[in-house]
Amino acid sequence: MSNYSQEAWKAQQDRNDQLIADSKFMRPSVTSQVLPLSIDIAGTDALGENQIATLQALEIEAARISISSLASLATIGELDHLGGGLDLIPSLMLTLAATDYEKVQYTIENAHASIGYYASLAALGYVDRDSVVHKFRRGLDIPGHVSWVPGGTQLNGGRLGVMIPVAAGQAMGMRARDPQSWVVCHCGDAGWIAGQALNGFNAADIGNLPLTFVMQRNGIQLSDSNKNVMDKDPRPMVEAMGVEIIELNALFDTAEMYKAYKHAHSRAMEGRPTMIFPTGYSSSDGEKVDFNWLANRFDIVAEVEAITGKNGVSMDQEIWVPGSLMSYRDIVPMLECVLLVNDLPGGVDHHDGHMKGRDEAEVLGNVMLTRDEAQQAAFDEISGAAKVEVTTHARPAAGTANLTLNAEQLAEISLPEAGKKTSARAGSEAGYAAVAKAHPNDTFIVSCDLNPSTKLGKAAAQVPAQNQIELSIEEQAALLVADGLAMSSYKPQVNVVSTFSAFFEGIAREGLELWRYQRNLNGVNEGLNVIMHMSHVGACTGRDHFSGWSLDWVTLAIGYLPYVDRFYAPADARGAFVAVKDACARYGAHIVAIPRDNLLVLSDESGNALYNPDSEWEAVTPLRKHDGAKTAILALGATAGIAQDAAEQLGGSADVYVVNGLPLPDGFLADIFEKYDGVVTAEDGIIGTRCTGVRGFAGLVLSAASDSGTKTEHVGIVDPRIAPSEGHHEVWEHFGITSDAIVAAVKSLA
Repeated sequence: MSNYSQEAWKAQQDRNDQLIADSKFMRPSVTSQVLPLSIDIAGTDALGENQIATLQALEIEAARISISSLASLATIGELDHLGGGLDLIPSLMLTLAATDYEKVQYTIENAHASIGYYASLAALGYVDRDSVVHKFRRGLDIPGHVSWVPGGTQLNGGRLGVMIPVAAGQAMGMRARDPQSWVVCHCGDAGWIAGQALNGFNAADIGNLPLTFVMQRNGIQLSDSNKNVMDKDPRPMVEAMGVEIIELNALFDTAEMYKAYKHAHSRAMEGRPTMIFPTGYSSSDGEKVDFNWLANRFDIVAEVEAITGKNGVSMDQEIWVPGSLMSYRDIVPMLECVLLVNDLPGGVDHHDGHMKGRDEAEVLGNVMLTRDEAQQAAFDEISGAAKVEVTTHARPAAGTANLTLNAEQLAEISLPEAGKKTSARAGSEAGYAAVAKAHPNDTFIVSCDLNPSTKLGKAAAQVPAQNQIELSIEEQAALLVADGLAMSSYKPQVNVVSTFSAFFEGIAREGLELWRYQRNLNGVNEGLNVIMHMSHVGACTGRDHFSGWSLDWVTLAIGYLPYVDRFYAPADARGAFVAVKDACARYGAHIVAIPRDNLLVLSDESGNALYNPDSEWEAVTPLRKHDGAKTAILALGATAGIAQDAAEQLGGSADVYVVNGLPLPDGFLADIFEKYDGVVTAEDGIIGTRCTGVRGFAGLVLSAASDSGTKTEHVGIVDPRIAPSEGHHEVWEHFGITSDAIVAAVKSLA
């Protein structure tokens, strides 16, 4: 690494450290003094008047904090999704009252509604009011979408629909730890139609998961009303996926909402997922619902008369009043949203709500943001009560001890002998089966109808039924469910999802992408405690032609290295066992990449197996060393066998190293460049050309060699567009992945 690169890296780390140091909540653990708001959902049949007044008083406090935060944001010319944030508060406050962060947890799918989330946590004391008001969208502590802060959800949102299957995984893992567990997932009426969301509803059903979705059915999406963007009723589609619909009139009717929560919880304890769905109010219910009704319902007669008069709308105009009101309690925007969903003059979409050009004191002075006598008394009572001390802990650090195998368990392992040709899948199969046998209650498996091919079947047979789920061809949802499993407990556990690597590169990618925006409490975005098992990597996939190939797997894995503890690319069956054993033994995000076809079981120069069941995993293993060798061959994974053949043909002029995965040890490449005049890499994946850009492991080595003076050449796939539908060796020969090609590359460096 050049001096500039080293200095740039250090400078970035210094900036990272300073950002964390300057934050208030990004710590390994944070202790908060919290209002004693708690409702035992299992033991409370209905809410009393004081409980209702307390919840509503805290709703108003959270709404006021939201308004003040957006007023502060307006001073720098910014806005946010205030409308949805205010809409979220009533149901979220009830969820927070029911949450104990052990048996009951929650998440938020419509993560753009984050100001309501942060403001609710501030109202309870998990975070301080000033941070939410003055730092929202302006720092690490209170960012613009839902992120993990004390008292909050670990599941950081950002993409609509994604949290539905993730919440399913969380519910699955929690239930395995405690049969009385329950997860509440708040969601909007836009993201439900996303493919991963529908798959997530399906997962909740087939897994019989204790999961309740609370939908903010406010009738408004990003650019317009639901009617003008996605005019579909979610209920029949969600119900068809197996989720029971619990209808109520409104989420802002606290007593009615609690009844819905109570029923949802009882169904969850029976293993049935539900969706709480506010239908709203309309004249079809037997009572005339018009603007007079709306004015009287919220005691805002003057405000309603003013806005209808301004827009030439009759107070007798019959309307639908959504049961979840966008911009709830912010009267004028709230009424403009009602006009919008009814296609009436004066309708405005307040998805992107704001306080630009508005008077904060005037807004806060409205009747819906003012506590009545009962609410004020309840607020004073809970504010004066003894605070509850709550400590929020960060997830364990990557590399923390997870599920290990002892010497006695390792002694039972039988692996293919050196010199035999067999699929690396034999080793990974043995690894997962051994861990599952040793830790059945702590092993969780998500399958995609491919266990016979990915060889997870033996492990699945060892674990309880509730610790595994079969999602058929829903690969994207499968990865997301596995991510959710990682959020279900801090205890050591293995969460593995397996499918063909080609699907990881394509449709299932969101499960890996989620790692980019999952923040630990310490402020670091990181991968989760999941093993992404990529089977059938590279061109080496039998005779499936393009349908089964994973040609970009190395570059994909390198792209996620900042979030990954280790990426494994074992070269043979015995190495695959060691890789799986190591991945299970370490807490954190892992990618295990296993080729399909038969590969030589490697041996050292004495003929002994290169890897044994009790071997410690290492990123690089010397395979052949020769006195006076001028070139190093770095063979990633499956290509180690042909690299060994090449070294024999070269008669001792080249050493061979098996690269078992990444990251490489610190200083390894620098030592290689110092010791050898030239380096050749070999891999079964796309490496491109120097004209189009070198990628994959070849790109990593070429980049590192750029300031060393060491010559490099690279063997891999340079043009993936045309190939035969043949066996392993024929396909590799077509792509130039051969021992002869490695020999030629070494000789070209002389």
